[in-house]
Amino acid sequence: MSSERSREIQLFAAVIIPIIALGGVIAYIAPATPFGLGYTGGTSDGVESVVGANTQFALRLYSSIRDFQQGENIFYSPLSIFLALAMTYEGARGQTASEIQSIFSLPGDNVTRRSSIAAIFSDLNMVSVSYTLNIANALWIQQDYRLLDEYLDIIRTYYSGEANNVDFRSATEKARQIINAWVENRTNNRIKDLIPSGNLDPLTRLVLTNTIYFNGTWVNQFNGDETKDEDFRVSASQTVKVSMMRITDGKESFNYADTENLQVLEMLYEGGNLSMLILLPKNNDLPSLEDTLTLEKLNQWKNELSEQPVNVYIPKFNFTREYYLRKYLKEMGMPSAFSPSVADFSGIDGTRNLFIDEVIHKAFVGVNEKGTEAAGATAVVMKLTSVAPSHSYPVFRADHPFVFIIQERVTGTVLFLGRVVNPGQ
Repeated sequence: MSSERSREIQLFAAVIIPIIALGGVIAYIAPATPFGLGYTGGTSDGVESVVGANTQFALRLYSSIRDFQQGENIFYSPLSIFLALAMTYEGARGQTASEIQSIFSLPGDNVTRRSSIAAIFSDLNMVSVSYTLNIANALWIQQDYRLLDEYLDIIRTYYSGEANNVDFRSATEKARQIINAWVENRTNNRIKDLIPSGNLDPLTRLVLTNTIYFNGTWVNQFNGDETKDEDFRVSASQTVKVSMMRITDGKESFNYADTENLQVLEMLYEGGNLSMLILLPKNNDLPSLEDTLTLEKLNQWKNELSEQPVNVYIPKFNFTREYYLRKYLKEMGMPSAFSPSVADFSGIDGTRNLFIDEVIHKAFVGVNEKGTEAAGATAVVMKLTSVAPSHSYPVFRADHPFVFIIQERVTGTVLFLGRVVNPGQ
């Protein structure tokens, strides 16, 4: 790998991963295409375009989430969401594909996009003795529902994702438990119950999943004996007590920058490939920082970093966040994928029978004196646009008492529920 190529990958790890604290575990459900099959076609420009696309999406999603969640902690893995939706995009066509490509800024050229994603995927999953960082992708398909071989080959070759058969129609709850167990196992038990009960039903035909798990140790660890309870200013009128970690002996150096309105600190993890970048607004003016947080500004602040001794105070924190992303993604510009009458994912199964019902994302982060543990998982749940019978479906004959539900199909909201015991009554 060229030094330029290596630098780009390291830059991705140092800027994107720290902010969102990525992680995951690779596992093959069945013998799979080895990492690197799509890797050789990755170019420096292609990798840069995908890294930039992920960053742009990360910031756009952040802006959208904060508008809905004023005053709340935010934490998510843009890469997890990016990869899950990139796999979905591989099967999108027409307007549906155009909208997904637009909000994720995906390279339109298939070779560039796929080989670059494979290169990044492979690079991030390299085994390290210094930290744990692993990523996994998988498809979960209704056992009698056929996907196109071409689509399966793309997912296997460039995303190292394997296809697994489950029974959403007759054993919905069991299928949900199988998927959730897979996610839990690959996130070191940090992401549990990714798909809550009620999000899958007999119309579900495909679930695409991504997991990311990270566990890293600080190069400059904090001394736990120095951690003290201190006030944390939530706002001008509110403070809370937190466990504040500190390094104040002047012996440790950090990459640091001080701008007119912002302090920037980079904290390295063992191995030097990953770091956490902390953006601290002056005068407790977080909204102003958020309003100016762009890819260009991020690169500018990063270029201003210089190594120097710094007295560091950082609170310990630990929390999990869950997001149903449909409303955000529709608002950002991809409504067609969620519309049963408009969605076109014919590149997945050769029909226009599929639409996205929901995109579920869950993320955990824990920061302490030793380092950081973080995990993220994303599930794209795809359902049928209609229930027209075909030769592969069982016969449905309502010739005996039955219960019925009238629901809003996209969300699964129950509008009416009843039962028919005697139609002639």
